[in-house]
Amino acid sequence: MKILIVGSGGREHAIAWAASKSPKADKIYCAPGNAGIAEFAECIDIGAMEFDKLAAFAKEKEIDLTIIGMDDPLVGGIVDVFEAEGLRVFGPRKNAAIIEGSKAFSKDLMKKYNIPTAAYETFTDPQKAVKYLETAKMPIVLKADGLALGKGVLICKDLEEAKAGVKTLMLDKQFGDAGNEIVIEEFMTGREVSVLAFCDGKTIKCMTSAQDHKRAKDGDQGLNTGGMGTFSPSPFYTKEVEEFCEKHIYQPTMDAMAAEGRPFTGILFTGLMLTEDGPKVLEYNARFGDPEAQVVLPRMKNDMIDVMEACIDGRLADVELEFEDNAAVCVVLASDGYPEKYDKGFEIKGLDTFKGKDGYYVFHAGTKFEDGKIVTNGGRVLGVVAKGDDLKAARANAYEATEWIDFANKYKRNDIGKAIDEA
Repeated sequence: MKILIVGSGGREHAIAWAASKSPKADKIYCAPGNAGIAEFAECIDIGAMEFDKLAAFAKEKEIDLTIIGMDDPLVGGIVDVFEAEGLRVFGPRKNAAIIEGSKAFSKDLMKKYNIPTAAYETFTDPQKAVKYLETAKMPIVLKADGLALGKGVLICKDLEEAKAGVKTLMLDKQFGDAGNEIVIEEFMTGREVSVLAFCDGKTIKCMTSAQDHKRAKDGDQGLNTGGMGTFSPSPFYTKEVEEFCEKHIYQPTMDAMAAEGRPFTGILFTGLMLTEDGPKVLEYNARFGDPEAQVVLPRMKNDMIDVMEACIDGRLADVELEFEDNAAVCVVLASDGYPEKYDKGFEIKGLDTFKGKDGYYVFHAGTKFEDGKIVTNGGRVLGVVAKGDDLKAARANAYEATEWIDFANKYKRNDIGKAIDEA
């Protein structure tokens, strides 16, 4: 098979790595890719939002399967464009990807179909939003309705912060049009868990659990980022929690989308909060989480391509997902200053150390080739992943591996997976 992957981050590197392990994969392309992905795929200089160029390339090269890694092209309708050209593509259509593209849509869907989530209101008028906040219980959460690179969520501890948040999202347009509408929802407390699932429009099969760390600094301080690290599985995602979610969240979400005429095929990411009142949905994504994919895919025993094809063909019910009985931890090496201002273009040293080391991986998020060297090219630069017999061992291995790599403004959190020690 010829396979095309659309995207350029750590998630797409993990997808390319997993695809390369399939006996079906004869040739892999990635558009636009990055310096790490180039080990497994031929990188093509076409942007992820250049749908017509991507479809033309897929036809020219007779691509058998295209995998869409990123949220923007999915929400923009790339799957519809490919399907209209008769191309085989993995991911939800535009009318299903809205489950990530609009937080107001997903909240309304959950309310309509009694899927447990935080109480909320939506606003398009900043003055009405502020008036509502004046009577609301603090702390409170403000979310930009649209896509904001995982950063359009503000947790406000008091009214002053919340009013400033409305200004940031709706008036200053820090996240552009994503803030034209906002969701204001109750602040939930508890453990967070991320669950990725394969879907074929009717059937949903969940992968092993994971937990992301969104804040930039140790102790969950600092600004929200696209993710500073993950571990898998979550010790807090018990069999009891899993059974509740299957009954009240996962399958009801599939059924709700089908009932709305928006059958969901692809990867559904469900962000959960394990509250005192039971699990509730924080958010949905319409693709693999990043960096969650980097700890989940290395633990999956199945041939990823086989599972994706079963989703496209509506045969997912026949598939049994299997995962290794171990653990994985990912520590993101970022550019100091991320997610605000940071320098890039620094040479990365030590990447060869990972070659031939079983259970250790380095997934590139923001890198590029320059004058024969691999240099930093983003805020999140690398995801350093290690497996271990259990989470503590995996965590120790991952942090050891972060020392093998060096670049000028290297920054990382030092407490990824620390919750493991408290479990």
